[in-house]
Amino acid sequence: MTQPVLKVTNMKKAYGAIQAVGGVSFEVYPGEIFGVIGPNGSGKTTLFNSMLGQIAPDEGRIELNGQDVTQLGPLALNRLGVGRTFQTLQVFGKMTVRDNLIVAAQEHQGSMFSRMFAPSESGLGDKADALIDQFRIRHVADKKAGELSYGQQKLVDIAMAFMSEPDLVLLDEPCAGVNPALVGGISTLLKALNRTRKGSFVVIEHNMDFVMDVCHRIMVMVEGQVLAIGTPHEIRANKQVLDAYLGN
Repeated sequence: MTQPVLKVTNMKKAYGAIQAVGGVSFEVYPGEIFGVIGPNGSGKTTLFNSMLGQIAPDEGRIELNGQDVTQLGPLALNRLGVGRTFQTLQVFGKMTVRDNLIVAAQEHQGSMFSRMFAPSESGLGDKADALIDQFRIRHVADKKAGELSYGQQKLVDIAMAFMSEPDLVLLDEPCAGVNPALVGGISTLLKALNRTRKGSFVVIEHNMDFVMDVCHRIMVMVEGQVLAIGTPHEIRANKQVLDAYLGN
């Protein structure tokens, strides 16, 4: 059987008396786009931050390609092949789009100090140009990121996550705040990246149409627990999910 890229086993995290995540387990396989949905307060963000190494779970185990990474921080995870985006944009407004991508790869190769200085290409220019073309942002490649629209900055932010050629990309609400026309573009782009780069993605997103269109499987969380895991068709047909979350 194929080894999962990501395996989360019995993850628990409490804040005082509040059990934010209460024993969550799931696996993400090579080439899979795995969605995580649930109402506000369901534990999605706590789960995501634990997988990113930003907070330590109280119990449980996180494995990346069979390696225990439960106690590792974000930089160590990045060097092991984990890319990520956040709800808030992480672009550098005073740098060009192209330099933003180069800096993202330098962080993977070096230290966080590389993010503080204008980058030299370090042999990364061709890789940046390839992503610029794939994300269809060639026309703004030499503009400062801060001069772009929010939607364009979102594309740059997502592109930065792919500069290290990660095995796994964690995408936190990639459609948040973007106009409906761009949502379709992001969907098409992620599916193309999944085909061409063969990576695995974990996507947290409130836009249900987007999740159902992009993801191979979806995990539904309610009150820190896993309510269901299945294909989009299975999730749509699950009465518990409809009652607890979708509301129709």
